[in-house]
Amino acid sequence: MTVKINENYLLLKSSYIFAEIAHRVDKYQKEHPDADVIRMGIGDVTRPLPKAVVKEFKNAVDEMGQADTFRGYGPEQGYDFLIEEIIKNDYTPRGIKLDNDEVFISDGAKCDTGNIQEIFGLDNVIAITDPVYPVYVETNIMAGRGGPMGEDGKYQGLVYLPCTEENDLVPALPEEDVDLIYLCFPNNPTGTALTKEQLAKWVNYAKENDAIILFDAAYEAYIREDNIPHSIYEIEGAKEVAIEFRSFSKNAGFTGTRCACTVVPKELMGYDGEGNPQALNPLWNRRQTTKFNGVSYPIQAAAKAVYSPEGQKEIKESIDYYMKNAEIIRESLTNIGLKIYGGVNSPYIWVKTPNGMDSWEFFDTLLDKAHVVGTPGVGFGPSGEGYFRLTAFNTLENTKEAMNRISKLSF
Repeated sequence: MTVKINENYLLLKSSYIFAEIAHRVDKYQKEHPDADVIRMGIGDVTRPLPKAVVKEFKNAVDEMGQADTFRGYGPEQGYDFLIEEIIKNDYTPRGIKLDNDEVFISDGAKCDTGNIQEIFGLDNVIAITDPVYPVYVETNIMAGRGGPMGEDGKYQGLVYLPCTEENDLVPALPEEDVDLIYLCFPNNPTGTALTKEQLAKWVNYAKENDAIILFDAAYEAYIREDNIPHSIYEIEGAKEVAIEFRSFSKNAGFTGTRCACTVVPKELMGYDGEGNPQALNPLWNRRQTTKFNGVSYPIQAAAKAVYSPEGQKEIKESIDYYMKNAEIIRESLTNIGLKIYGGVNSPYIWVKTPNGMDSWEFFDTLLDKAHVVGTPGVGFGPSGEGYFRLTAFNTLENTKEAMNRISKLSF
């Protein structure tokens, strides 16, 4: 007997985009040790955790060191003290009613957007916007919902919804039958957002076609315009057709501490092989209680402090800081004649590469000539070719310096 592997992993065409970027940058720095490289590629934050969060984090760790306040295994779904704060602050003010058992605390939106596919059958047809956050695509390929990548850069069996200059980066509704639709707005990587009217079209489509929307709202805290929804559940009927993912990473700096939540409404249904409706909430609960032991108590106590008056004040300061960076990037690149999207309701700026340069060629040019690192758009899907993503998550000083360097280049 020989051990068989999951051959779906062999279908993955290349390494994870950010791993490839790290490899190229490391190689460049070894060859150019004096180069001062500014990284504006991976969407990691640079500002520290809010002081209010750190205080509660330390208090909770101290509790864990005392016999009378020590906590062992917590509820896999999360502590009610955090769930209640999420509902009270993020949903109730927007007219959205949720029960505690519809909100699941996790160690990251990346994990949940990748794992959610486990509760769905392998014969479901997956629709993704293109370009797209790679996790949505690659976890479904790993599970067996797609075939090899073709010469067009698309995996067989997946339905791609192009976001291009021609449609102003707003994907059209699917023209063929699909079952699961991944949407991320404000969008990673393009930085664009959907209005309530635009998002309502997707909710109506899902209701009319018995589809389910997997809605990644990780960047909702960066929304500046009034007509952009912070939650898909602001749209009437969305609780019947959508699962929502949220995160503390980009608003409160939890990229290194890991905390997020997923909302699975109890009225949301899938169907078994005989066509009988089955609630998805208990399926996700079963998956989590079987495979996940919950987020640690100190992390959840720290996350609760996000909603304190002090925490909210500090978070606003950090988001304003990053959005100032986004404004600087937008203005600088526009001034040198580059076409850009995003940076208004999100920390991402999507740049059309100049003079027909492909994405990796532009990456190499910025790295070699300006010592600035971004993310090649093609790493997010075939429609990302000819585009490039920059993030506003670096320091103000580095952002200004990076734009100064790029502004001196000739394209």
